Amino acid sequence: MLSVNLINRKGGFLLLLTGTVFFAGCSDKEKQAAIHARQIVPEEVLGIESLLSEPYTDSTGKLSAKVKGKLTAPFMLRYPRADTPYAEFPRTLHVDFYDATMAVESQMDALYGKYFDNQGKVFLRDSVVVKNIQKGDTVRCKELWWDQRSEKFTTDDSVRIYTKDKILFGNGMEADQNFRWYTIKHLTGTILTAGNNIPK
Repeated sequence: MLSVNLINRKGGFLLLLTGTVFFAGCSDKEKQAAIHARQIVPEEVLGIESLLSEPYTDSTGKLSAKVKGKLTAPFMLRYPRADTPYAEFPRTLHVDFYDATMAVESQMDALYGKYFDNQGKVFLRDSVVVKNIQKGDTVRCKELWWDQRSEKFTTDDSVRIYTKDKILFGNGMEADQNFRWYTIKHLTGTILTAGNNIPK
């Protein structure tokens, strides 16, 4: 029967051997980058609640921040890489977007999200839903990009948009983050409804 130490040594040898085979065809720079990437241990954070704001100067010239929304998530993994730091939300995330009066104008939900710090972009996937609360219009798709700087959603994937009187089907979409307006790149179909098919 193998002892724990021997099993650990064998496991370590196997990992070292696998790494040697993998690095055989790489340059020194690529080797160092791969070694560094494996050494990064993500920070784990529970119960995320973060305000999304943008700086502005008020009438007195004082620099202040305007709250645009609030992100909540049960769990986050943060990877503090020097070149491309990012955060993952593997257990769902939810965002409330506010209008000028601080009322919730739209909401966004997804089962998974990945935020790229340097780009100010979030990749969303798995049951992505964006809904304008005031109008009731809702988009459902598999994948969606959210650009915080331009305050827009984009996708090249298939989308379904539910309005009060119809359901639109298409591929590719661009919309503002409050879902006040949207453009479907390739409309593939429309179903007129009696007004009761908007998902809740």
